[in-house]
Amino acid sequence: MVFITCFKIAVGKAQEAYQWADRWLAQPPAGIKVLGTYLTLGRYDAVWLLEAASEREVVKALQSSREVAVSETMVAVPRAEIRKTLA
Repeated sequence: MVFITCFKIAVGKAQEAYQWADRWLAQPPAGIKVLGTYLTLGRYDAVWLLEAASEREVVKALQSSREVAVSETMVAVPRAEIRKTLA
């Protein structure tokens, strides 16, 4: 499964957030594959694309980010899969 996680860095925590992300990305938890990371302009400060077997794995893996950021994670369903369901 693919997941999109959007991060909003806590006020005054930018340096800590970057350090947390550097450590996490250098050695992602078992079962998590990082497909891409992006810094963004707008509502969120960063967006990560992750792959994992379940939502539970991703939620557990990102719990430590709570100290430096607020995050929102969404399941990404391929468009073709939705189209098949609707056909």
